[in-house]
Order: sequence, then C-alpha cells, then structure tokens
Amino acid sequence: MNYIKGKLKKIIFHNNDSGYVVALFRVKETNDSLIKDKINKSITVTGIFTDVNIDINMTLYGTYQKNAKFGMQYVVTSYEIDIPTTKDAIIEFLSSSFIDGCGERTAKKIVDHFKEQTLDKIKEDKNNLLEIEGITPSRALKIYNSLLNYNKSSEAILEFQNLGFSIEECSKIYNKFKDRIDEVLKDAFYDLKEIIDFKKLDNIYIRNFGKESKTRIFACVLESMQILSNSNGDTYYYREEISNLLNKEFDIILGEEVFEEILNELSDNQKIIFKDRKIYLSKYYLYEENVAKKLKRIDSFLTQKIPNLKDKLLELEKRIGIDYNADQEKAIISALDNNITIISGGPGTGKTTIINAITKLYIENKRLGPQDILENIALLAPTGRASKKLAMSTSLPAYTIHRYLKWYKDSNDFFYNEYNKTGHKLIIVDEVSMIDIDLFNALLNGISSNIKLILVGDTFQLPSVGPGLVLDDLIRSDYFNFVPLNQIYRQSDNSYIPYLAKDIKNKEISEEILSKKDDYAFFQVSSDKIKEMIEQIIKISINKKISEKNMQILAPMYKGENGIDNLNISLQNIYNPPSVNKNELIYMDIVYRENDKVLQLVNDLDKNVFNGDIGYIKSIVGNTITIDFEGNKVEYQKKDLKQIKHAYAITIHKSQGSEFEHVIMPISTSYYKMLYNKLIYTGVSRAKKSLTIVGDAQAFARAINNDYSRNRKTTLKDKIIEVYNN
Repeated sequence: MNYIKGKLKKIIFHNNDSGYVVALFRVKETNDSLIKDKINKSITVTGIFTDVNIDINMTLYGTYQKNAKFGMQYVVTSYEIDIPTTKDAIIEFLSSSFIDGCGERTAKKIVDHFKEQTLDKIKEDKNNLLEIEGITPSRALKIYNSLLNYNKSSEAILEFQNLGFSIEECSKIYNKFKDRIDEVLKDAFYDLKEIIDFKKLDNIYIRNFGKESKTRIFACVLESMQILSNSNGDTYYYREEISNLLNKEFDIILGEEVFEEILNELSDNQKIIFKDRKIYLSKYYLYEENVAKKLKRIDSFLTQKIPNLKDKLLELEKRIGIDYNADQEKAIISALDNNITIISGGPGTGKTTIINAITKLYIENKRLGPQDILENIALLAPTGRASKKLAMSTSLPAYTIHRYLKWYKDSNDFFYNEYNKTGHKLIIVDEVSMIDIDLFNALLNGISSNIKLILVGDTFQLPSVGPGLVLDDLIRSDYFNFVPLNQIYRQSDNSYIPYLAKDIKNKEISEEILSKKDDYAFFQVSSDKIKEMIEQIIKISINKKISEKNMQILAPMYKGENGIDNLNISLQNIYNPPSVNKNELIYMDIVYRENDKVLQLVNDLDKNVFNGDIGYIKSIVGNTITIDFEGNKVEYQKKDLKQIKHAYAITIHKSQGSEFEHVIMPISTSYYKMLYNKLIYTGVSRAKKSLTIVGDAQAFARAINNDYSRNRKTTLKDKIIEVYNN
C-alpha cells in the first residue's frame, strides 16, 4: 500500500461536519514512486480527518492523482498518527498544539527526566508529572487528559475501521460520540443509528457479533416500531404488526414467550410503554401525554379579551375595504377572545385574510411599536416556503418552527424548550396539518402557557410526513374553539380552482372537470403521451413569458415513465439545456447544471435552508455547487448532493405549505394507489393562478372517489379528553 510520512503544515479547507480537509503536507518519507522527488517538500492532500493537528507526525495512505481543477493531490483513504519513540520526537509531540498545558521548555524538562519512557510514565499516573519542577496538579491533569484523548481517538478510529466503517463514518462517529465512545463500542452499538443507516449498522453488527444476540433483537424490535411509525404515521402498534415486520425486515422469528419476554424487558428499560393492547415507543406516548397537558395549561389561564372587539372589527373593515363573512368574523373574534383557537379551511376561504385581521387588531389594541411586535407576536409554519408565504401575506416576520425554537441539528434538541421559554404572547401557526406529534410537542415545550395560540390549517390536506394526526385529533377532541371556513371567494367570474378543490373534497365531480375555465384546463391524453403533452404546454408557456420560477409540475411518484425523475430530465432540457457557457456536475447519474431549479430535501438550520425550499444553481466550480435560495447562497460539496433534487417537477407531498402561480398535474393510471382523494386535493389546492391537468379523466375521477389514506393509529384525542376530565 502506498504511503507518505510527514506532517500537516497548513489547513486550506476544513468542513467541521464531515471532517473533509484540504491541506498542505510536508513529506518526509514515501514508498510512492510518483512522490519520490517531493521529499522535504509540501504537497496538497485531501481526505477525511477526525482530528486536524498541525505538526504531528502522521502516515497517510492513498493515491497521488490529478484533479481537473486543482492539479496533483494526494487523496487520503486512511491514516495513522505516529507514536513518537525518540527523545527529540517526544519533545516535539508534547510541545505540539495537540497537548494542552505543555510548551517546549516544559516538554524538554519532562523528557530529560523520564527519557524514552516519558509517554508511558504519564499514562501510568498523572501524578508522575509532579516530579517535574514547576508542574502543578492542574497542569499535570491537562497534559495527562490530552495524552489520553490522543490515544483514545486513534484507537477508537482504528477499532471502528476494523469493524467495517469507512474513514468518513469513523470521523462522524468519533465526533458525535467521543464522550462515550467506549460505551458505544461495548454496550450501545445501535445508538450509532443516529448517524449510520440502520440496515448498514445491523449488517456490520451481524458480521462482527452474530445475529442472535439480545442486543440486536432489542434494537431490531425498536427499529421495527419506528419503521411502522415512519411508514404509517402511527404513534402506537399491535404486537402482531411488530412481530411481522421483525420477520420481514430483519429475518427474526420469535416464539410468543420469547417475544413477550423481550417486550417486558424493553418496558422495564422504559424504551416502550404498554397501554391495554397498544404498544408505544415511549417517546410517542410521552409526546401525546405532554401535548394534552400543555394545551390544557394554556387553556386554563385567564383569557384576556379585547373590549368592544366587534366594533373595532367593523372599523377595520371600513378602513381597509374588506367585508368579512360570518365565518371569518367568527374566526377573528374567537381567536382574540380565546386562549386556543383552531381555524380550518380550503383554498379561497380567506385564511390569510383572517390572520391579517387578527394581527392588526392585536397590534392596535396593545399599541405595539415595531420592536414590540417582534417581542409579542410570532408567526410560524412548518416549512421554509410556508413561512415565507406567511411573511409576504402579512408583512410581518415569520419563521419555521425549527428556526423559531433554534434547533440544534447535531443533537436534535432545541434552544427553547421546557426549561427555556420564548416570550411571545400571540402565536399563530399556519399549515398545522403538516405538523407531526414530535414537532408539536417541541413547540408547546418552547412557548409560554400564558398566550393566545391560533392554529390554522386545512384538515383535508395530506397529513404530516412524521407520525401523528395533530390537527384532526385536536378538532375531534371537541375541547377547543374550532371555526371551519366554508365560503369560497371567487377570483373571477370564470375561476374554478377553489371550487374544484371543494368538489374533490365532497366527491362531487361532474363533466365540468373537462370544461376550460379562466384558470383551469384538462387535456385528455393516454399515459404514453403525457410527457409529450407537458413538454408542449411548457414550450407554449415559455412563449407567454411564464418561466420555470412561476410554473410547477406536481406528480405523485418518482419512478416510471411519467414519474418525477423522468419528467425532470425532459424539463431540464427545455428550461436549461446544455451549453458551453454552463458548468455541469454529475452525481449518481444525475446531471446538475448551472441555472438548474432544485429542491432542498432536508432541514439545515446552520445554512438557513429547509425541506421543501426551492433554489437555483448559481455556480459549479470543481465539486462545489452554490445554490441561491431566494438570496441565501449555500455551498454544497459533491457528496452533499443527496440533499437536493431537480425541482422542475416535485412530489405533491413536497409541495405542501407552498403556492405556485401555475401548476401542471399529470394523472396516469400508472400511478396506481398514489391516486387518492387527499393527494389530488392537496395538489389542486397548490395552484394560485392556473391549474392544468394532463392525462386520463377516468383515472382522475377514480382518484377523487378513492378514500385511500391510511387511518393513522394515534391517541392524542383520547389523551386530551382524559386530561380535561381529570
């Protein structure tokens, strides 16, 4: 194996999250013929390093190769930190930046005293250092701990590599678990699922420790329950479901008595909770219980009402020229008269109008100045696009819930929590149907109880991606002030989109769906012609000066002839064809090109980008892509591109919380069970100015009459009723 020995001399680039480093390395020794002439010279090295330390003797393994942009680089696949053995090397090591509390003069004193046994003597007993004149107990402890940590990191990395983890994974593991690395190796191996895919982790465990251990069975039972929650949205399960999935996913078959024993042990360890026949992961049981208690506490505070509120609402109507209907008036007054209010309505029913009225009346009554508004009112939504839409429609600041609570990605904790509350007095949360039990629990933990909480959403939209059925459970508990909005505001005499959404909801579809309207058209074509028809519509829209910024294709699935992946290839060639003036980068057979429209798939608070945000690739330089998310420019390395996808076509699920000027929805029989009522309703309700449906009218009609939307198993409603009755 080729190697180079020497020291890192200068760090050019260091990504703290991944451990990726670009550095200058002074070569002292090598067996690589390509680098023989580089002895005592510096070369560029790149790779993953768990600890970046200048001037420490290291052995790097890898290959010397040419990078198209940056020239010759030594690409490191693994490395070792060399343990010094000579007196001079030990002095150099002890006086390096890696050892805290020991300069060169002190290092020389220590080595003069202990000779070549210096490092062994320090590790043997920190008090041995007290034999050296001038070293205090606190300084001895610093030197001792530094040396132990140095050895610990090297040994841990090597051990994890030997188990079968890559150097990049070892880096992530060590940085995440360094304080309890021994425990993870011995007793908590499956805790690594926080950063390593569970299937890969399980395969490594089986390879090294076997498949029959109780440790593995415990982990696989818990993972089976989590899979059920992630796929079905459930917060509890029945034992048959867990047992079946355990067999299917992990090839584990347990007899009834053994399974009972495993469940009881997990219960004793407080990993799961039994309630009648229901089995919960403890966190979901506690989330539902906590949410119920927090809501009751908010509800129990003395309500602060605005005097003469109805008269003030009439004055507002005259001043801004709006005539609120009875439902809207009830929603506005109820929201300001109660501590908790839920407002639900479909597109065109005036939810934004109501939010504007509530905030205006609250600001005027409290006589809030600009700074007071920031300190007293919080407008929140679950996604970046939804919060931006809320901010634009109200002219007030709005935040994602993660940003508002200050989410720490690495630990998955929040700065604002049950011990540290925000201080806002009026909190309005939009798109509540998208919020899962985990996030709603975190929100209620982070806000004060003496507030007005207004929850706005659409009960008929798709439920949250994560477990729970928060909005529906709150409404069905019948303990909160609830105002449904039914009246639709017509955009023009021939507008149809909000009425179509309402008809879909009520399953009242007629031949009207084939009639062209000001804002709606249905093009009937066979499945094999859908992509071709969409391409024609896009070309016509471009001639009408409608760009990809204002046009969005929404489809149910990624795969297949009319799937999102295939549509994006076709649409990229129309909207952003190849050019000698545009740089490209290929990742997993996907061509990313400068000016491409892309979608963020995960939350990243540090970069201020969130799941569902849409941006444009501004530049591609080497393996670095810079994406502009409405003024927020974010850099991605090639390995980070799993976080994005092309966004000319996106899933209906990813469109939740967003509005688009123009929407095209393909409807094909090939979408199978993905054609169901709530999905179609959600897609239709994303369109603001125009909606074009392309495909099979019969498939569209069947979808509207298909109630497929798995009934989630949740007990938040029951917990609320129980808490309010006690």
